[in-house]
Amino acid sequence: MIKPYNSSASKKEQVALMFNNIAKSYDFLNHFLSLNIDKYWRRKTIKLLKQSIKNNNDSVILDIATGTGDLAVEASKINPKKIIGIDISTKMLQIGQEKIKQKKLTGLIELRQGDAEDLKFDDNYFDAITVAFGVRNFENLTKGLTEMYRALKPNGCALILEFSKPKLFLIKQIYNFYFLKILPFFGKTFSKDKFAYNYLPYSVANFPETDIFIKELNKVGFVNIKSISLTFGIATIYWVFKK
Repeated sequence: MIKPYNSSASKKEQVALMFNNIAKSYDFLNHFLSLNIDKYWRRKTIKLLKQSIKNNNDSVILDIATGTGDLAVEASKINPKKIIGIDISTKMLQIGQEKIKQKKLTGLIELRQGDAEDLKFDDNYFDAITVAFGVRNFENLTKGLTEMYRALKPNGCALILEFSKPKLFLIKQIYNFYFLKILPFFGKTFSKDKFAYNYLPYSVANFPETDIFIKELNKVGFVNIKSISLTFGIATIYWVFKK
């Protein structure tokens, strides 16, 4: 199991500490290091979400690993009834709450501290669930996916946006150089956490390949699973439904 730090603490505890450490620089680095492509990926995810929900105005959406709330803010554009974002990092949530206040979305988006592997919601509660760049940080992937399935209404959809590994040789070489050399350098310089942006490429490298992850989704019960490759395979959206 890949963890951010060389300590005896659980992966969950280390991930929470890591995001607390980098919270102040997280949004800047996200957009800077991805050349703002991450914004396009989020827009694409919410476009699929809009296609998936029949009655937007009545829908309640859960955004897991919400961080500073970027995907929740994007989801607000489809005018749902309510968005609840959860994250294990208190400092990321503090920044997200300030962002939501500035955008005058406090009546629509609620952020809470929460564990993706132990959702404090009833069965069949949400019309849709979203996760952006969070599932690879789960300590127990199967448990996290099972909780998502449990909390989702029948016929509800889940959209999982996650980094993936490109297949084209040239793109793969550029990607590996950038992820292993450029990204850790700038990440350490701006975030002051020398481990966090070394953890990122290794967490991506150790995340299941697309076909294996699809089997994991299918194993917990999700159906009609589609994978949508983005930007030469650097990221993938998994679009799935509950029976």
